[in-house]
Amino acid sequence: MQKLKIPRNHSGITKTLRLPENLVNDIQILADLKNISFNKAVIELLEFSLENLDDEDRKLIEKKREKSF
Repeated sequence: MQKLKIPRNHSGITKTLRLPENLVNDIQILADLKNISFNKAVIELLEFSLENLDDEDRKLIEKKREKSF
C-alpha cells in the first residue's frame, strides 16, 4: 500500500465544500497529529484517492481531461 506523503507547498484555487461533521473532525485530528494544516491533509487524502481509483474510473477521467484541452 502507498504511504501518505505531505508536500511542502502548492498553488491552487479556492473551492467551497460541504462535508459531514464527522469527516471534518477525523481529518482535523489527522492534521493535528501530523502537524499539518487541514487543507494539506484534505489534498493528500484526495490525491491518494484519485491515484487509487479502479481502472474504469481512471480511464473515464483521462478521457474527459483529454476532451477539455
